[in-house]
Amino acid sequence: MILAHDPATAADGAEPTTSQAHPDRHPTALGLVEQKNRRGVVSFVRRSPRLTPQQQRLWDRFHDQWLIEVPRHGNSTSIDPHHGIDLAAEFGRSAPLIIEIGPGMGESLVPMAAARPEANVLAFEVYRPAIARIMAKIDRQGNDNVRIIQANAVEGLRQLAPPAGVDELWMFFPDPWHKSKHRKRRLLNHDFAELVASRLRPAAVWRLATDWADYAQQMRTVLDDHEAFESLHPGGYAPRWDARPITKFEQRGIDEGREIFDLAYRRR
Repeated sequence: MILAHDPATAADGAEPTTSQAHPDRHPTALGLVEQKNRRGVVSFVRRSPRLTPQQQRLWDRFHDQWLIEVPRHGNSTSIDPHHGIDLAAEFGRSAPLIIEIGPGMGESLVPMAAARPEANVLAFEVYRPAIARIMAKIDRQGNDNVRIIQANAVEGLRQLAPPAGVDELWMFFPDPWHKSKHRKRRLLNHDFAELVASRLRPAAVWRLATDWADYAQQMRTVLDDHEAFESLHPGGYAPRWDARPITKFEQRGIDEGREIFDLAYRRR
C-alpha cells in the first residue's frame, strides 16, 4: 500500500528510486532495480534499517507477537534458501491464507484483516520502520490473525508461501516506475504471474489496484492473456472493491483527479 513514510536513504550503493523522488510512494512496492552488489534483479531497493527511538520501542514491544523471524541469506530482506516455514504453527491454527505484498504502514491491511477473522493474513514487507508501525496498528485494532515477514515479495512467495495454498493475494498501489525508461523495473510481468499462479489455490483471487493508467493496462496485458488466470470482469476493470479502505494516499490521488483502477483475477 502506498502511504507516507519516514524518509530513508538507499543503502549499499543502490541507485535513487522513484520512491525517494516521491516520498508518498512506498519504497517496497513492486518495481525492479538492478544493483551491482546483488545477483540479478530484485523487487525493491534496500533502504536504511534505522528506526527512530519511537519505532524502536514499538519494535521491541511487538515483534515477538506479530513478526515471523526467518534466517537470512546475505542481507536483512533475503531468506535462507533452505528455510521452510510452518504457517499453521506460526498462526496457532490452520485457516485460509491471505497474503498482502508491500502493505506499507498497514493503513488498509489491518482493518481488512480485522474484517476477515476466519483467515490468516500474512504480509511481506521489507521496510523495517513500516513494520514497526504496522505492529502498533495491529495491537490497537486487536487483531490476532496477522503476521509479518520482513522479506521481498519474490523470495517470500517462492520460499515461504505454500504451493497451491494461498486463498487470496492482495497487491495494492505498487510503485509505478512511471518514467518510460524505468517501466522494465515493474515486477508484474509474466514470470511474476507464473510464481503467483503456482502459489494460489484453484479459484483463489488476486486483487490489484493502481492509480497509474499505463500500469493498469500492463497488468491487464499480462493477466488477461495468462492461461492460469481469468478476469472477474472480462474486457474491463473491476469496480472498486468495497472491502479495501480508502487510504490517505488514495484519497489525495482522487482529490487531485487521478483515476483509481481495480483489477481482480481468479486462478483457473
